[in-house]
Amino acid sequence: MKIPFKIDLSGKVVVVTGGAGVLCSYFAKAIAACDAKVAILDLDKNKADAVANEIVEEGYEALGFKCNVLEKSSIEEAHEAVLDKYGKCDILINGAGGNNPKATTDAEFFDRDTFRSDNKKSFFDLDLDGFNFVFGLNFTGTLLPTQVFGIDMIDKPGSVILNISSMNAFTPLTKIPAYSAAKAAVSNFTKWLAVHFAKSDIRVNAMAPGFFSTQQNAALLWNPDKTPTPRTAKILNNTPMGRFGEPEELLGTLLWLLDNNSSGFVTGVVIPVDGGFSAYSGV
Repeated sequence: MKIPFKIDLSGKVVVVTGGAGVLCSYFAKAIAACDAKVAILDLDKNKADAVANEIVEEGYEALGFKCNVLEKSSIEEAHEAVLDKYGKCDILINGAGGNNPKATTDAEFFDRDTFRSDNKKSFFDLDLDGFNFVFGLNFTGTLLPTQVFGIDMIDKPGSVILNISSMNAFTPLTKIPAYSAAKAAVSNFTKWLAVHFAKSDIRVNAMAPGFFSTQQNAALLWNPDKTPTPRTAKILNNTPMGRFGEPEELLGTLLWLLDNNSSGFVTGVVIPVDGGFSAYSGV
């Protein structure tokens, strides 16, 4: 994988939650190529190990660790394992997150004529457990790792926490209220943390990715014949650049926010990388 530029992360221990995911695996590989020791935390240990092995095969350093970001005890176990293998964390990337159909409505707009239909899930039919799971995965899954790994960073110059928000935090998307609300909370929490840790040598920022077409979401965005789905057409019509992003296009912002030489006075910001989606009013 080609990275846009290299920064010096030699000797740094970088922890990436959700590290086996589509985007975060790109992050882990780019960070490793900057000579950091990368701890890839994921609920699926096998997938975390697979990403770590790819990094090692390229001549860099990484290890996979099992971690459930919704259970503090699981995070604490991963923390102890990372301490044992690499030492204290210098950089934490809170990348774990995602959505779930149980927290999604079927229609974009409320329809009083169909909302009692058995095969139509309206706002009033949203499953509370599903809603709580999605909100928790994205927000609590940022809070708890920060509590556990943030201890390592206190008064450790050059420490960085990077949260993964979404352009949903600026303008909520239809159908996914839990995910949108959670990402708005992540953005707000990022600013709170930045202020809270400003005198403790920890910078805290966030990236807000827009729409990226990956293997994971291909079925939602493209029909079997490779033509765009109606939702894809709406996305692209409201993205001024008129296309989806490529995962590699997040790496420049990622590395800039991690580099204390170029962004050492930057804290408390949420940077959208979305082709202009969050800036566009639709007219």
